[in-house]
Amino acid sequence: MKRAGMDYRELADVQRYRDWDDYLARTEPDVRTFALTTHGNRCYTKPEYREGDRFLFGSEGSGLPESIRNQYSESLLRIPMIPDARSLNLANSVSIVLYEALRQTGFPGLSFRRNPLYRS
Repeated sequence: MKRAGMDYRELADVQRYRDWDDYLARTEPDVRTFALTTHGNRCYTKPEYREGDRFLFGSEGSGLPESIRNQYSESLLRIPMIPDARSLNLANSVSIVLYEALRQTGFPGLSFRRNPLYRS
């Protein structure tokens, strides 16, 4: 987590759970959750996202377990890909979906101003 967050870790609200059951027990029942998988039948751009929506991504090697795909069968989404391609890497997949959700919700909390610390 430290390496992945690098300079931005302190800006993230990271929550840790013992396991999947702990996550489910501590998640509000009315939270919308979308599961991203190559098994999805709906494009990630189709839902109308709202602030507070959550996204599940599986591991890069094996994706989401079947039990989780079954649990979220009504909200399985996929990123269109070239036929017979395995999948995109996890970081790219998360970026694609997250920025679509942010775009739809008006980029809450983000600024369009350039950072004065960086020069181009």
